[in-house]
Amino acid sequence: MSQKKMSLRELDFNNMGAWPRQAKIGFCVIIGLIIVGLTWYLFVSDKREQLQRLEKTESELRGEFEEKQGRASNLEPLKQQLAQMEQQLQQMLRQLPSKTEMPDLIVDISQTALATGISNELFQPGPEEPKEFYAEKPIALRMVGSYHQFGAFVSGVASLPRVVIMTMHDISLQPAGKDKNAPITPNSPLELVGTVKTYRYLDEEEVAEQQKASQDAANAGGGA
Repeated sequence: MSQKKMSLRELDFNNMGAWPRQAKIGFCVIIGLIIVGLTWYLFVSDKREQLQRLEKTESELRGEFEEKQGRASNLEPLKQQLAQMEQQLQQMLRQLPSKTEMPDLIVDISQTALATGISNELFQPGPEEPKEFYAEKPIALRMVGSYHQFGAFVSGVASLPRVVIMTMHDISLQPAGKDKNAPITPNSPLELVGTVKTYRYLDEEEVAEQQKASQDAANAGGGA
């Protein structure tokens, strides 16, 4: 072991050609390892990090692509479903009274109340309130009748030729007359006070006007 160390110390780096063959081979192996190590450190290691980044980016893009592909595959069925829903909505709206039928409908509602024996002390239609696809018509009411008469009135309105939708707002039902605490029987007179709203569909021209008004309002708001 001592001789080997002495022989390494005696190697003349200025005259490598005179080295023994084994020393030359060993030196070349060491130089080769150093070159490989430097090459790995300077080039391969950096490329490996770049490859990892690219693989991560590829994975993210693949996931995004698969998600968008899934959405695209469902887009056409969703479009068809939306079209069917819009068609059903239009069919339902067409079952409501039209603009020309609305005055007669108001009269029919009033006459139905009278036919059941209800006293219309106030039956005052208000101005229409157009919405996106329909218009609502408020009617201020003050009616006097019994439970049975009010039940017959609701049943009579439901049996009118056109679909009649009535919603009640701020409605109160209490004993008629001055004594509001009087006991209530099936034939006791009751006073119904409040507002009901009935609805009609807008024709194509009216819908276009509503859409234009909404667009103008949106533009005005955006400009402000």
